[in-house]
Order: sequence, then structure tokens, then C-alpha cells
Amino acid sequence: MNGTFILITIAVYFGLLLLVARVTAAHHTDNDAFFCGNRQSPWYIVSFGMIGASLSGVTFVSVPGMVGSIDMTYMQTCIGFFFGYLIIAHVLLPLYYRLNLTSIYTYLGKRFGNHAYKTGASFFLLSKMLGAAARLYLVCIILQHFVFDAYHIPFSVTVTGTVALIWLYTRKSGIRTIVWTDSFQTLCLLLALGLILFQVASLLHLDTREIVETVSASSHSRIFVFDDWHSKQNFFKQFFSGIFITIVMTGLDQDMMQKNLSCRSLKDAQKNMYCYGLSFVPVNLLFLTLGVLLLSVSAQLDITLPEKGDDILPFFAAGGYLGYPVLVLFTIGIIAAAFSSADSALAALTTSFCIDLLDIGRYPEEKAQKIRRYSHLFISAVFIGCILTIEAIGSRNVIDTIYVLASYTYGPLLGLFAFGLFTRFRVRDRFVPYVAIFSPLVCWLTDYLVSSATGYQFGYEMLMVNGLLTFCGLLALSYRYSTEKAVPDIQENNRLF
Repeated sequence: MNGTFILITIAVYFGLLLLVARVTAAHHTDNDAFFCGNRQSPWYIVSFGMIGASLSGVTFVSVPGMVGSIDMTYMQTCIGFFFGYLIIAHVLLPLYYRLNLTSIYTYLGKRFGNHAYKTGASFFLLSKMLGAAARLYLVCIILQHFVFDAYHIPFSVTVTGTVALIWLYTRKSGIRTIVWTDSFQTLCLLLALGLILFQVASLLHLDTREIVETVSASSHSRIFVFDDWHSKQNFFKQFFSGIFITIVMTGLDQDMMQKNLSCRSLKDAQKNMYCYGLSFVPVNLLFLTLGVLLLSVSAQLDITLPEKGDDILPFFAAGGYLGYPVLVLFTIGIIAAAFSSADSALAALTTSFCIDLLDIGRYPEEKAQKIRRYSHLFISAVFIGCILTIEAIGSRNVIDTIYVLASYTYGPLLGLFAFGLFTRFRVRDRFVPYVAIFSPLVCWLTDYLVSSATGYQFGYEMLMVNGLLTFCGLLALSYRYSTEKAVPDIQENNRLF
């Protein structure tokens, strides 16, 4: 019966997505619509939609499950996120708008050269593919366990079908459609979260004031950790990691910036970033509150919880403890979060692949559109392969895995952009790929040796170490140049410093 409910919910929900896609794609199926949304997206629609895209199905499932192991200390990272958004709004967005970029990695080509450009784009493709695949994997594994196993459908078919649905409604207008479908999906996600919280609180017979008191009195209500430098949850590690995670996973990420660049002006894009950054903190606080309440329910009803934190909310939703309304809401929530994250990732990966690697701007529009359509299909197939690979490897906590991966794969991007923005040096362009590959390897070896020798565990702060190593490597390969003798592109970029 549960499986039937979930299948009906998915069918209705996807029908609504197709309707939104059909309306927004009418008469707008060219590459400009797919890549830039014709630069006509309302900033408030972009801002609202980006909440769902950032949260993803991972947040919906993993963040409530974190509470049992690390309390509410994830809020330290979320506070850092907000300051990261301010830096993006005032440092990166002005650069991108002044250069009128479609792909943000074009900047690296203008600033350093072709090798740096291709390196930055390649690291984005790797980072985004792994991160987006990890997010969608979690949703697929939940659907598989609670629905499709009962019908003896293989996991590979579940994954292929899910990605195919996303491809279907994004294939024509890309970012133009995604801006609106993401807003619809964010609305569904937040409504689902609010109603699930209400249902859980009703089960515990709590009103709003009593919810606050219950969370405050819980042994899992700890937010700040100042006294343990060895802990990954130390405030300074989490806070500064949150700032840099935001800079690289939003500001240096084609996926998130592509939506910002579809706004009508820089001021609109900055307003989008302020609003989006402010909303991210309370939304994550609600997810953590839900986690505390679920632990209270398990204690009150003497329920043995799953070992993995990612399984706690699905366990309650599908186990009948909270009733069929929560099952439907949970399904809507994770599907909305997963689709809003994965659809924009596919569009961004396709954009970067077409512009940065294939350089489709040199082709006539008709041929360029054909290349873009085939590229979109190809990226979808690779996406499926990555999810199946992650399933074969397995992970105890997907959101932690995503941030650890980001520490290694986004670090070179952080170093490249920081060097370009805050120095006036040129680099020997042909050596940039070696620096970008060498830095993560040194970070991995350092983590292993330090942990073995001292017991100190690097957390998400490895991202900052990785970026610093890349920056130092570029500095070692650099030389100063004369502005008067510089090429026009470099002269233009220097005015941005």
C-alpha cells in the first residue's frame, strides 16, 4: 500500500512539472534560453528556487539524521554559509556581470590562458557530477527500498528512470524552465517540511512554545563547540569551512551561478543572494528541530532507530508511525528537493561541457543546438553511471561525503579564482593542470599522515588547505607583467582588481 501511495504521488507531481516546463518552454528552445534563460529571470523567483536546489534530497534526509550523532552543530556551518553568500554578492557577481559571462570558467581563460580555463572547467565537471550524483543517489536508494524492491525492479532501472524524467522536462529550455520548476519544487519542499513538523509535534502533543522547550531541553540541542580542537565539530572549523564551502559550491559553481546570471542585472542578482542567504539558516534550523523531535518520538514510543542517520526520517515516514499524510509529504519533499538539485546540475554540466570543452559558440546556431541536445543526453548517461558507482561504494552519511569530496575537488578552483582576483601575476599556463592535480593529492597524504601521527582529524577545513596549496603552487609558477604591455583582455580584467 505504501508503494502505491508513493507511485501515485510521483506521477501527479511529475505531471505538474511537465506542465510548468511546457508553459515556460513555449517559443524559447534556443541555446540562449537553455544556457542563460534569455537573461530575463525575476530575481525573487531565482532566489526562492535556489533554496530547494541547495537543500536537495540530501538535506531533507541527512540533516535530521545528523542530530543523533553530532547534535545541532551543523548550524555552525550554516552560519558560515551566510557570510559566504555576502562575499559572493560583492566579489564574484560583479566580476561575472562585468565580463558578461555565460560560463564562469571563461574568466580563467581571460585571466591566465587556455590550460587554466580547461582545468577549471574540468574540475567543475568532476565536482558537480560527483556531488549531484551523491545527492540523487540518496533519493533513489530510498525509493528503491520503500517502493521498487517490492516490485523486484533493479536499482539500475530506478536510477535510469529517475534521471530520464529529469532529462525529459529540462531538455528544451534548460535554465529558463529550471528557474520556474525549482520555485515550484521549493514551495513543495517547504510545505512538506512544515507539515511534517506539525504532524510530529501533534504526535508529541506539543504546541510551538513546547517545541522550543523540548528542543532546548534535549541532550542533542548543542550547537556550539569551542572546547575541543580535535573535533570536526569545533566552531572555528565549521564556521570558516561554511564560508569557503559556500564560496566554492555556490560562487565558483556554474550550476548556482548560472541561475544568478539569468537575472536582469547585477543588482537583481545581489538581491537574490541576500534573500537566499538569509533564508538558508532558519530552514536548516527547522530540519535540525525535526531531527530532535524524531528522537523524542523514538524515546517516547520505545522505537529502535536505524543505525544510519540517513535512514531515520524515511524509517518513520514509511513505517506508519506518523500516518499516511506524512508518507505523502515525505515523498513530495524528497522528490522536490532531489529534482530541484539534479535538474539544474544537469543543465549546468551541459552548459560547461558545451561552452568550455566543446566551444560550441564557433558553430552556426542550428548545429550548436544539435550539439547541445546530444551533450545533454550524454551528460545524463554519465550521471546515471556515477550514481550506480556511488551505490557500489556506499556511504554512511551522504551529506558528509559531499562536503569531503568538495574539499578535494573544489580546492583547486578556490586557489585559481583567488589567485586571479587578488594578485597581479601571470602564471605559466601550461603547468596549471599539474598544480591542480598535485594539490589534492598532497592534501590527502597530509590528512593521512597527520591523523596517523597525532590523531588530529581534518574536517571540511581541508578545502581551505587545498585552495592555499593551489594558490602557492600558482605563485611558484608566476611572473609579474606590465599592464601597458598586457593584452586587452588582461587590461580589462585588471580594472576589476
